[in-house]
Amino acid sequence: MDLTDQKPTLKTGKEPLINGNTPLGVSLFDFWRWSNSDLLSNAARGIFAEFLVANALGIEIMVPREEWATYDLITKDDITIEVKSAAYLQSWNQTRLSEIKFAIGKTNKFDQNGKMINEPPQRWADVYVFCLLAHQDKRTVNPLDVSQWEFYVVETKRLNELCSERQSISLKPLMEICGKSIKYEDIKREIKNFLIM
Repeated sequence: MDLTDQKPTLKTGKEPLINGNTPLGVSLFDFWRWSNSDLLSNAARGIFAEFLVANALGIEIMVPREEWATYDLITKDDITIEVKSAAYLQSWNQTRLSEIKFAIGKTNKFDQNGKMINEPPQRWADVYVFCLLAHQDKRTVNPLDVSQWEFYVVETKRLNELCSERQSISLKPLMEICGKSIKYEDIKREIKNFLIM
């Protein structure tokens, strides 16, 4: 019996579900459509936000994302990035817009085998990118439309200085730290600014 870790490989979506050697007539793509079509749900939206930022930065998606990685993304210039997302709109029936709040708590670090490393919790990435699906009308909301998103980029060092022990941050204090939001097409330039500093 082999119990070593198994690194996932990037799938195409065409992989069939099988019963032994017999195809069941459905594919991995069918599962993806069923499980992740609701981009307004918190879980799917958070992963989708990571995908948006990766694409904005030109990060090649050649390996699957790691669920328990210390940070979400790494650029070609070795800048590590933590991506957080929030939205005013949710899938369920709402009586008011959701309050915008992003998790920023310090976390533990794990090794490649999933074992916790004996170091104090901290914010491990160099930069945080906060992604807000800012659209406020369910009739026209479309998470695939990047113009409906706002982005805020903060160097972790600054976040640590101003929010050292905070577990979350709401939109107003985030805007006080970042100033105005940026657009999808400006994320790469904003991240590159941290290389110059």
